[in-house]
Amino acid sequence: VQLVESGGGLVQPGGSLRLSCAASGFTFSSYAMNWYRQAPGKERELVAAISSAGGSTNYADSMKGRFTISRDNAKNTVYLQMNSLKPEDTAVYYCNARIRGVNCWGQGTQVTVSS
Repeated sequence: VQLVESGGGLVQPGGSLRLSCAASGFTFSSYAMNWYRQAPGKERELVAAISSAGGSTNYADSMKGRFTISRDNAKNTVYLQMNSLKPEDTAVYYCNARIRGVNCWGQGTQVTVSS
């Protein structure tokens, strides 16, 4: 199983970023996918989740209305569109899937929101 995130970077408050996670080594379309984040000194937290077919999504309360999770099963990729970014969104963002009972993680991509 391999999960590779990309798309992070430095953005000003109010800006947008789109993260991508390319998956391989498993049947992508059969599994729900998640985005987590971890800020310095804080625990890793769930940002958003999407069902295997993409028909159901869930968000942490602080991300509702600003973040959108989506997936393209033909490309084995899950996305996180982040709008209206705030300094408190600064964190390392991780792609996650639970494959046959095992939590699988990507290496993470840094998102920094600062003026």
